Amino acid sequence: MSKAAHRRQRGPRRLPLRYLLPSLVLVAVVAMMLLRGYVHSEFLADHRVGAPTAQDEVPREVLEGGPVIDARGPEPTTHRVPDRTIVLTFDDGPDPTWTPKVLDELARYDARGVFFITGAMAARHPELVRRMVDEGHEIGLHTFNHPDLGLQTRDRIDWELAQNQLSLAGAAGIRTSLFRPPYSSHSHALDNNGWEVTRYIGGRGYITALNDTDSKDWARPGVDAIIENAMPKEEDAGAIVLLHDAGGDRSQTVAALGRMLPELRDRGYRFTNLTEALGTRSAHTQVSGFELWKGKAFVGAVTVSKNAMGVLTVLLAVIGTLVFARFGMMLLLSFLHARRVRRPDFSWGPPVTEPVTVLVPAYNERKCIANTVRSLARSDHPIEVIVIDDGSSDGTADVVEAMAVPGVRVVRQPNGGKPAALNNGIAHAGHDIVVMMDGDTVFEPSTVRELVQPFGDPEVGAVAGNAKVGNRDTLIGAWQHIEYVMGFNLDRRLYDVLRCMPTIPGAVGAFRRTALERVGGMSDDTLAEDTDITMALHRDGWRVVYAEKARAWTEAPESVQQLWSQRYRWSYGTMQAIWKHRRALVERGASGRFGRVGLPLVSAFMVVAPLLAPLIDVFLLYGIIFGPTGKTVLAWLGVLGVQALCAAYAFRLDREKMTHLLSLPLQQILYRQLMYVVLLQSWITALTGGRLRWQKLRRTGAVDAAPAAGDRTEPRETSPVA
Repeated sequence: MSKAAHRRQRGPRRLPLRYLLPSLVLVAVVAMMLLRGYVHSEFLADHRVGAPTAQDEVPREVLEGGPVIDARGPEPTTHRVPDRTIVLTFDDGPDPTWTPKVLDELARYDARGVFFITGAMAARHPELVRRMVDEGHEIGLHTFNHPDLGLQTRDRIDWELAQNQLSLAGAAGIRTSLFRPPYSSHSHALDNNGWEVTRYIGGRGYITALNDTDSKDWARPGVDAIIENAMPKEEDAGAIVLLHDAGGDRSQTVAALGRMLPELRDRGYRFTNLTEALGTRSAHTQVSGFELWKGKAFVGAVTVSKNAMGVLTVLLAVIGTLVFARFGMMLLLSFLHARRVRRPDFSWGPPVTEPVTVLVPAYNERKCIANTVRSLARSDHPIEVIVIDDGSSDGTADVVEAMAVPGVRVVRQPNGGKPAALNNGIAHAGHDIVVMMDGDTVFEPSTVRELVQPFGDPEVGAVAGNAKVGNRDTLIGAWQHIEYVMGFNLDRRLYDVLRCMPTIPGAVGAFRRTALERVGGMSDDTLAEDTDITMALHRDGWRVVYAEKARAWTEAPESVQQLWSQRYRWSYGTMQAIWKHRRALVERGASGRFGRVGLPLVSAFMVVAPLLAPLIDVFLLYGIIFGPTGKTVLAWLGVLGVQALCAAYAFRLDREKMTHLLSLPLQQILYRQLMYVVLLQSWITALTGGRLRWQKLRRTGAVDAAPAAGDRTEPRETSPVA
């Protein structure tokens, strides 16, 4: 049976959980950001304002009539408010800063008014709409996001009204029949476009309320001018007064109310709602059933989106702080590290010349193991090599034995995992210094010698080498090359100076045998045994350092699936190690120092920062779509520039070709998202108590040999060993 037929027989494939959960989180974030753009008038917003047109189609009785136009019937009628009656109207709100102040002034003088709200603002601040209704004010519609309706289609007008009503229903549980078009003025200024909109609005069941006096408070002309503009033009005449409670600084409006209300009240004026002034039934209608729940669901979603976006904004500030703090620390401390170890008089102590044991744990490494052994045979330091075959089924041990390389022996064991293989190797080691490497890695001739020199200092218990990507000719390989040089090795210089190195890389590391024995050897408690043993050594009082010249060339994953498997194990294993050694936070001595310096840095830079880093790209996308595009792109390029500076410095320290940095922008856009999903899935696994199994990566044997001394070109690639 073919594979395709077998899949059909099994039924449709389900999306794996490791993809599904991060995908759901991504969809939720995107949905919240789109909803935020929607209710902030950044989505489908139209800021055009039409020029005045002719008035020949506007009925004379409308042009010469009152500011309230009822076009619901076959013949339009207009209305004016009675004498000594003021209808205070407020447009564009509610605003969280100014609307409460306006309401406070109205309540102070027991005045009522009409608030023509926009749907976008009402959905964002439903509590203010409820307060308006509870305090006896009337609500009118002012569209959803304030376009000039004279420039819109009828479908767009219907949408603006429907969304405005939806927000009002969700906020206060009511509908309204009052409407005021944006950018409107007095009835005598109504032009043909405005009249067409008014007739259409009337046909939809709305009464259009214009104004008698325009305070022009939107221009902030001063409190005295606002009061003068708002006052009725004739003695004791009634008026509909246009004011604003949103759209900018409304402090002058609030101050004007504080003077105008008592002055007009003393002159015998009353302040009331529009329908009360006209002696008609209320414009409000209670909503229920599906319409009510649909409104509540919309307003609720907007509230969740607003709160979530607030949290995301705070997290963006956190990640920005972490990113720049890390970059600053890396540049400064890496410089200090390089200056220290490259001084002519620098020395770890007496030269280390005694033989050492190199352990090579191997499980199904047939394609790589010959390259690894041959590279060790060229070492310029005396070594014994122990290949621990961990129950391989591909003849890995047979390949090594067939090579018959002097000083290389094979230890076979049933499959027990990498920690068990390393512990078995330690038991068979004949020397006090033990070097550990992976079965897919090749050493330079000087690697072992450079790696063991720090043991001249009796305080040093372990040494981290310089792991480098050998198969960097693919895009994924190039991205990992940048990550290794910048993200790993520059970090190791930082941690070396702070004396809190979190990880000895499995590809190239060395240990004192006595140090390993004191902490109980390699543990299988976590999936990151290299991080686990390093933290254990710190807690036992040993110093862990970095040897930048001890280079090892490793085969990095060549597919997204393989990269996922590797980084998933690393991320989850790091979390396990942090949790396992958490008591270091409260302990004393060397353990406490590592706990209060190393664990917070590892948690911040290796767990929290990578998880939050994609927010930079998410907000970049949001800024490009909704604006301000220029500032957003400039800020993102600034972050990228800082990253490029750090990467260039790291490449210079490692004497690497700068041409690989050409893929850095693409790496930041694509690779970072993959690492985010991997880390997010690791978090989910940890929080749900899941258990991640060891995942063996497929190797090709692409990395044949390390460059010769002084040759900084790429390592050669060859066909796998048969």
